[in-house]
Amino acid sequence: MTTQPVLFLSHGAPPLADDALWTRQLADWSATLPKPTNILMISAHWEARPLTVSPSQHKVPLTYDFWGFPDKYYTVTYDAPLAPELAASVDALVAEAGHGVRRDEERGLDHGAYVPLVEMYPDADVPVLQLSMPTLDPRTLFELGKKLSALRDEGTLIIGSGFTTHNLRMAPMWDFTAPAPTWSAEFDQWAAEAMAAQDLDALLNFDTVAPAAKLAHPRTEHWAPLYVALGAAAGKDSLANTSVIDGFWVGLSKRSWQFA
Repeated sequence: MTTQPVLFLSHGAPPLADDALWTRQLADWSATLPKPTNILMISAHWEARPLTVSPSQHKVPLTYDFWGFPDKYYTVTYDAPLAPELAASVDALVAEAGHGVRRDEERGLDHGAYVPLVEMYPDADVPVLQLSMPTLDPRTLFELGKKLSALRDEGTLIIGSGFTTHNLRMAPMWDFTAPAPTWSAEFDQWAAEAMAAQDLDALLNFDTVAPAAKLAHPRTEHWAPLYVALGAAAGKDSLANTSVIDGFWVGLSKRSWQFA
């Protein structure tokens, strides 16, 4: 079985699915990947402690965790198979570290999970499990990713889904021609350079070393999934990565990386 890579992608708000460039980039990206046995998704939009996984016993509707959008965004479906074997594997790996995993059999995939998966795996034929973030602490999430790295050898594609910059209050929302704000461009450039250099120390301490960190991420939930991805990559002793998608959407950096 082929060891799967690890991804961190910028998923955007539901209207990003109307962007022909972004949807093509995601489709082209997935076409280069070995087809996974299943997918473990860590989204910016699910914080829950203790560590919790999405339903694995019966199907539930998607979680439309956004407000004020046109009706069409609330009719999107993504009927991926359940992943009970993956849930059991996650439970076993986390249990080794002395922690349990709670199961929420009522919470469907949120938009940080299904919006990119609709573009990457439109046939919805790969089982998907979503995992909560029990904290936003970079080091804790990094260690969690390391514990989960063994899943890659079982054919699991681990995806951290967030956004490389995320400040909706200061972004030129819905102005698709506006240049990226300075704070967004500076943080994006720093992130690209730190990742290319595989500078783990800088990445873990981004809030004190990255330019415009507080503006790029006034709250860090959209950057935090990166640390699970970094840990899953580091668990295989390699942070080698490729910046697969770059550029900006309404001023926010949609830079996305693949590890190994």
